Amino acid sequence: MRAVEITQYGKPEVLKICEREVPQIKAGEVLIRVLAAGINRPDVLQRLGHYPVPPGASDLPGLEVAGEIVDGDLAGSGFSKGDLVCALVQGGGYAEYCAAPLAQCLPVPAGLSPVEAASLPETFFTVWSNVFDRARLSAGETLMVQGGTSGIGVTAIQIATALGHRVFATAGSDDKCRATERLGAERGINYKTEDFKEVVKSLTDGRGVDVILDMVAGDYVPREIDSLADDGRLVLIALLGGARADLDLAQVLRRRLVVTGSTLRPRPVAFKAAIAQQLQARVWPLLASGKIKPVIHQIFPLAQADQAHAMMEGGSHIGKIVLQVA
Repeated sequence: MRAVEITQYGKPEVLKICEREVPQIKAGEVLIRVLAAGINRPDVLQRLGHYPVPPGASDLPGLEVAGEIVDGDLAGSGFSKGDLVCALVQGGGYAEYCAAPLAQCLPVPAGLSPVEAASLPETFFTVWSNVFDRARLSAGETLMVQGGTSGIGVTAIQIATALGHRVFATAGSDDKCRATERLGAERGINYKTEDFKEVVKSLTDGRGVDVILDMVAGDYVPREIDSLADDGRLVLIALLGGARADLDLAQVLRRRLVVTGSTLRPRPVAFKAAIAQQLQARVWPLLASGKIKPVIHQIFPLAQADQAHAMMEGGSHIGKIVLQVA
């Protein structure tokens, strides 16, 4: 099969087309003929040598795919060979075939193309796990999303809005702020010209927000602590701004705040399977009805994975970047 490998750590040019053997599936896995694969920030970090591959996972980049099931023990799963699915995987997505845990496969939502479906798993699993499971965003609560036009941001805004929450989002330009508002955010906040703490305090009558989803960390953390309501939760999913921060622990104690975080890739299949079940029950109907829509910024052929990575690093995109494989 054709695939894209990381020939050495470095710039996007280190991504090269190669020939690999079709993966051998293990118990509990299916083989997917890949039609499309999503590009995600962790793929870039892996290419740079900053995101180790979990033991036993493919060294090929790519954490989400959509395509056709061609092999695997499907007894009792509700799936059949030939079905179109999208799947969260630990690696190997930038290829014509990919092995995926059956429990991490979801049907392509009605009305969506494989390219659109390939943009879903990584961000939808991540957002659900962190915003709704870990941070417990509940009825009547508010959410602030840092990086509102990233793949994660677009997903978090849409899911939370569709489920009835007030959402605020930061972005790096006025145009991107307006884009977050079209997706459902009540207010886009330009972090280059505005203080998000002051804006959300103003919009919540001084109370602050209940949950913040953050991929920046670093010097954002003190302002995020100030932006939280009493009993608020800050959940970190990346450290683009640095791994260290000054934390006012007195506020944490006095106002019963929670600072938490997680990474999804190394978690066991059973953990991800539970998320898949929640997504199929709570979110997939919203996709099928059109209440939530995939946001695809650009599609690249498999051989142009390097250009897709360059776009990801450039930060101009709104939503997801996808490789069309077949």
